[in-house]
Amino acid sequence: MIQHEGDGWRFARDPCREPYSVLIGGAGWALELTENEGRELVELLRSLEDQHRSLRDQLMEEELIELELERGVWWGCLEGDRWSWSLSLVLSPLQGRGAEISWPFPAAAAAAAALRIMWDSAH
Repeated sequence: MIQHEGDGWRFARDPCREPYSVLIGGAGWALELTENEGRELVELLRSLEDQHRSLRDQLMEEELIELELERGVWWGCLEGDRWSWSLSLVLSPLQGRGAEISWPFPAAAAAAAALRIMWDSAH
């Protein structure tokens, strides 16, 4: 089992737990995900961060940005300025359950980085 936790976020991944082997959480909430949902979430977060990184030098100090993107079963929104941002996410799988989650600043960047590192180290 792999576990990571910080201020306002937490993750756990245990490939032996099927079908929900990934746990993501924030302040006062947690959600179990399948491996595929976890993989698609990491891809979405990576894409949102890459887009933000490519645009931030074009933003003025007081300018705000909102980036929206869909990947697989996820819709995500990164909202903030040049240096800080929050994340809002919606899980809409083809069957059954769904969820709306968010990480505020500064937990959003820390959560996204930790999830990428956890996922990349396991694959």
